[in-house]
Amino acid sequence: MQKNVLEYLEQTVHRVPDKIAYANEEIGLTFKEVYEQSRAIGTCLNDKELYKEPIVVFMGKHPATIVTFYGVIYSGNYYVPIDEEMPRHRIELIFQSLNPKAVICNSDTLDVIKTFDYKGLVFSYEDMIKTSVRDDIIRDIRNKQIDTDPIYIVFTSGSTGVPKGVIACHRSVIDYIESLSEVLKFNEETVFGNQTPLYVDACLKELYPTLKFGATTYLIPKNLFMFPLQLVEFLNKYQINTVCWVVSALTMISAFGALDKETPKYLHTIAFGSEVFPIKQFKLWKKHLPNARFVNLYGPTEATGMSCYYEVNRDFEPNEAIPIGRPFNNTEIILLDENRQIPKQGEAGEICIRGTSLTLGYYKNFEKTNEVFIQNPLNNKYPELIYCTGDLGKYNDRGELIFISRKDNQIKHMGHRIELGEIEAAVHTISEVKSACCIFDEIKKKIVLYYVGDITTANIALKLKEKLPRYMVPNVIEALDTMPLTSNGKVNRVLLKEKYNNK
Repeated sequence: MQKNVLEYLEQTVHRVPDKIAYANEEIGLTFKEVYEQSRAIGTCLNDKELYKEPIVVFMGKHPATIVTFYGVIYSGNYYVPIDEEMPRHRIELIFQSLNPKAVICNSDTLDVIKTFDYKGLVFSYEDMIKTSVRDDIIRDIRNKQIDTDPIYIVFTSGSTGVPKGVIACHRSVIDYIESLSEVLKFNEETVFGNQTPLYVDACLKELYPTLKFGATTYLIPKNLFMFPLQLVEFLNKYQINTVCWVVSALTMISAFGALDKETPKYLHTIAFGSEVFPIKQFKLWKKHLPNARFVNLYGPTEATGMSCYYEVNRDFEPNEAIPIGRPFNNTEIILLDENRQIPKQGEAGEICIRGTSLTLGYYKNFEKTNEVFIQNPLNNKYPELIYCTGDLGKYNDRGELIFISRKDNQIKHMGHRIELGEIEAAVHTISEVKSACCIFDEIKKKIVLYYVGDITTANIALKLKEKLPRYMVPNVIEALDTMPLTSNGKVNRVLLKEKYNNK
């Protein structure tokens, strides 16, 4: 039985040692280099008697960063990725939460760490990889590790403004990667195009399958996601055939006409998630890549990554939502109503997840962990945890799971319970609209719509009055030149709320 994620690397390096594992536009690291450098880093950390500690990896989006992750695991510690592009205040909060004993930087960030109030050990990646590997140390650490030992912490947004550190272990990552790989049919010929930052869990979809199969991952520069045509050219230049992206990264390409000028001709697997894919934009992708597989993925960080999938195999009407389908192998989805009972067929409930893909919870925050990792209310016979996602879903007539919205995106307006996502779906059916997002002003009780597109606000209002009940038509409509996105590529709702409140 596999119990350590590094077994992927150790099996693959003997098969394809000289093949490129991770690369960007400037450098590529082979599996042999990844193996040797990560073991050197593991030895170096052990020399400083660091064990079972959170080790901050303060480096940018680079192949060397990935190697450092594995080096931390080899040392028996767990990595915490941080990037200079993150807001300084957020980094400071993370440091306060962790109080880490060690930080690993590279030549680009060594000077940056000195500007923080940090008194612990600071390592240089460039120096660490020169450490002579001690096989006895690596072997001793491995013999002590078990599959429930943590391997990383990634920080998500907290409702109180303090980031929450989600801790994942070997078992949850292994089960996730095995299920994801089976669904998306990765193999040694897979060439990934990574879109997400390395400090979010979304990058797991490329990092660990690359190790498992001896595939290759190209780290796509963040700036290309502002230039759709150049982005497609990048995909073709490196013959990228598989992407696992947030929806807004895909719609940015289709909405601005890049597919009409150049098709990503090598793409055969397109997985998407984190947001609802507007059917209008999805059909543009399907038109230009009729033979590609399109798979909708759904899942929270607290369940390691994605938990559900749906391979798109039929046509959808403009006002329909692509299902999130069915759970991965060894995972169960439970819908619970407000009374924590199973809702009636067709009614909404909170999506809850059961299985070994659940993470260990939140770092040094047992109270918050116990709020959302709860005893399964349907089981009164023995302890069994489920994770309550805060997302609402329901089953359609085909028995497919449909994502409705976040619970906090469900509002009460003019006496009606409204899903903001339903309004956004209606806006996306308007041909001139490229992207849209709704927020709600709790004080003034106003629905506010922001959109990007070649249409006036007045015409938007007229069209929505034909599509929505009167109480769902936005009270405020504003056009934007560009839709603000988070570092992960999702629509930045927080920034839109700040923009509205600062008027």
